[in-house]
Amino acid sequence: MSESDDRIVPTRSGMADGSPSPEAAGSTNGVTQMPAGASGKWLTRIALAIAAVLAIPLLTVLVSVFWESGGAWPHLVETVLPRYVTNTIVLVILVGIGTLVVGTATAWLVTMYAFPGRRVLEWALVLPLTVPSYVIAYAYTDFLQHSGPVQTLLRDVTGWGPRDYWFPNVRSLGGAALMFVLVFYPYVYMLARAAFLRQSSTLFGSARTLGHGPLRAFFSVAMPLARPALAGGVALALMETLADFGAVAHFGVQTFTTGIYRTWFALGDRIAALHLATCLVGIVFVVIALERWQRNKAPNRATTEGPRVTLATLTGAKGMLAFVGAAIPLAAGFVIPVLILAELAMPRLAVLGEPRYRTLVANSFTLAGLGALITVSLALLLAYAARLRPGRATLIANWTASLGYALPGSIIAVGLLVPLAGFDNRLDALLRGTINVSTGLLLTGSIVALLYGYTVRFMAVALNTVEASLSKVTHSMDYAARTLGTSAVATLFRVHIPIIRGGLFTAALLVFVDVMKELPATLILRPFNFDTLAVQAYRLASDERLAQAAVPSLVIVVVGLAPVILLSRAISSERS
Repeated sequence: MSESDDRIVPTRSGMADGSPSPEAAGSTNGVTQMPAGASGKWLTRIALAIAAVLAIPLLTVLVSVFWESGGAWPHLVETVLPRYVTNTIVLVILVGIGTLVVGTATAWLVTMYAFPGRRVLEWALVLPLTVPSYVIAYAYTDFLQHSGPVQTLLRDVTGWGPRDYWFPNVRSLGGAALMFVLVFYPYVYMLARAAFLRQSSTLFGSARTLGHGPLRAFFSVAMPLARPALAGGVALALMETLADFGAVAHFGVQTFTTGIYRTWFALGDRIAALHLATCLVGIVFVVIALERWQRNKAPNRATTEGPRVTLATLTGAKGMLAFVGAAIPLAAGFVIPVLILAELAMPRLAVLGEPRYRTLVANSFTLAGLGALITVSLALLLAYAARLRPGRATLIANWTASLGYALPGSIIAVGLLVPLAGFDNRLDALLRGTINVSTGLLLTGSIVALLYGYTVRFMAVALNTVEASLSKVTHSMDYAARTLGTSAVATLFRVHIPIIRGGLFTAALLVFVDVMKELPATLILRPFNFDTLAVQAYRLASDERLAQAAVPSLVIVVVGLAPVILLSRAISSERS
């Protein structure tokens, strides 16, 4: 057998390449080592190379601490940086509290009580995830502004004039926090509900036997057991909040994301923008550290074992009150914004047939499709390398590749533009000097930079889904295929991909929708005169043309329904 032939032939003591047979296969750190051969080694090297490439934006931002800015940074520190820090921290606190309360309360209601409409609410409460934060901001701005239907109706009913009453301003820091709570509470809801479903009725019943009321038993038993899940959900909501650009920009709230965009494009100081990105990375890492700290304080798994909690039936007024309480977040976060967008968009849907909108739709779907294909393909390589050769190298590679999801799109964008623009300029100068040919902006002047940024941003989404699918494939299938002389690469294409194609499709769908909704990275990295539906919605809303912005916004919401419907089906079938 040649050195390049990595097919496995069984021997009495194991495989021909020295890896153990199925019976003799050991474990590395509790993980079964697959017969890998030469392909496994190359896959590990490829996984490390992929992780290194995906880490470039973060490394660029961190290294920029030692770079001197063009003079804008001292000005930013003295003028707007304190405001960025204050507004960002206030947003984090308000959104953290809001998502924790709303997500936990709705999860507890649908998990512990039986009331009319519970089965529908159980899966429908995740629907606000289909509405991007900037879209719900546009919808409520039109709905609640002075010329909107709410204030117009108020004046018609009361006879008040424009200055005869006070009305809260939705375009404010508090309004932005409310928008984030309405669209991000499902992160807490999903994890809290899963945690409550796993809890044993024995502990909760014991608390009631000791004289604790339902509320006290909830805070003394259920909440401590679910604390790691709640912390994880809040952390996800906060990372999405820190990553947002469209909503805070529309509401005029100055945060790090808006500061990065303005510093880059208005002041033209790349290094100062990178310094702001470094500050935001620090806040993100603090959020991640707090979530890890809460997870490490989790109680022993044994305390959650036992019979499931029996649903308490609520009828009459109590049942109606429970339904209304659980339905309010769904109505405010999904039903009302979609109805507002539909009313504004219906008279204007004909524009989707115009050449301008056909181009926008084509650009959006092209980016989303290519982004999903590239991201899922690389995620499959990373997950398969970890399956073949589990160990420190593949663990570090997969962990590094997943870091991008914790980074806002604006950070990834500025972290990519600097090295990619440098590469473009050097390559152009080299070819001009040698063969007198100009390549122009080969990477930053095309969609390559955009696809690169999307892959960094959403790799964790694809990788987690692919890893979960691969973990359901028994190791005996790998051994059987290799025993029959199939190489590791051939096993991937002939055995694993057909089995996990459903998981691959789900991962691609999730990435597809995330790319469709992504705004800050697209705004910064897109080539000249290359717009998407998200960019078009942002531009129209920035010009206060909210009715026209409803058309691309509604298309984005409709596209986002597909993965959430799949998620809703999984939720509705979870309780058996």
